[in-house]
Amino acid sequence: MLLVILFTVLVVNSCQSKKNVGRKKVAIIVSTLNNPWFVFLGENAAAKAKQLGYETKIFDSQNNTALETDHFENAIASGYTAILFNPTDADGSVSNVLKAKEVGVPVFCMDREVNSTEAATSQILSDSYSGCVALGKYFVRQLDKKGKYVELLGLVGDNNTWNRSKGFHEVVDNYPGLKMVAQQSADFDRNKAMEVLESILQAHGDISGVFCGNDAMAMGAYQALVAAGKDKTVKVFGFDGAEDVINAIADGKVSATGMQFPKVMAYTAAGFADEYFKGRRDFPKKMPVAVEMVTKEKIKDYTAYGKKNQ
Repeated sequence: MLLVILFTVLVVNSCQSKKNVGRKKVAIIVSTLNNPWFVFLGENAAAKAKQLGYETKIFDSQNNTALETDHFENAIASGYTAILFNPTDADGSVSNVLKAKEVGVPVFCMDREVNSTEAATSQILSDSYSGCVALGKYFVRQLDKKGKYVELLGLVGDNNTWNRSKGFHEVVDNYPGLKMVAQQSADFDRNKAMEVLESILQAHGDISGVFCGNDAMAMGAYQALVAAGKDKTVKVFGFDGAEDVINAIADGKVSATGMQFPKVMAYTAAGFADEYFKGRRDFPKKMPVAVEMVTKEKIKDYTAYGKKNQ
């Protein structure tokens, strides 16, 4: 009888071991969870991967490439078989993606890209440039083609920062009546944006607009304007489609934002990982996701992070 019990235990353990060896796990490594937009991106990627039947875990890089490196090493060592990735730095993150590639772990970038066409299996990215061309046109109309303005940039190592800035200036620089009196990085951070604009306002209190590379900075800029008593005379523009800015547009506090679609990017990345596990290898190196401009006139069609009924 004892031999029968021992044999049964060994068979069950052996079957469980084989099951675990073949099980696919998906790591979601996000640049920062200090921004609700990235929380939404990461949670939707995890939810979709779970729905497809995979074990998931979200890692927070805290905008630190060294910590991101630790997450990649831990994910690989822990047997994760795909990584859905939101990079901290376009150049600095390449080596982490290559580490995963070397051991056969596919990496699917979401929203932010890495500066390599060979590292990631696929990169699903918002069309930031075109989105900011549209915002630039609206900015020009709202300021009536004249006045002084400030630009708050995001992280200098993120290509989104420069794609958004370039798209904006592609339009605005054609109007000599519009003068940029300050351009400064606030790292996509709300508190830093508030501090930066407060400082700028001491030297340039007569501005008419603030163009911000993301919505967190737009809210920080708005707070600075409220503190200075200029929130009724200075127009604020953001980019992302985050909940607080969507509400602020409805209330007339922010003029416009570029609506990204993080759920689309997250679901696409998770779906690509599933297809990879099932044998697909012909993924697009870069897959653009359109950005839509949201103003008070259009706000009824949108909600936080996307369109209503999407």
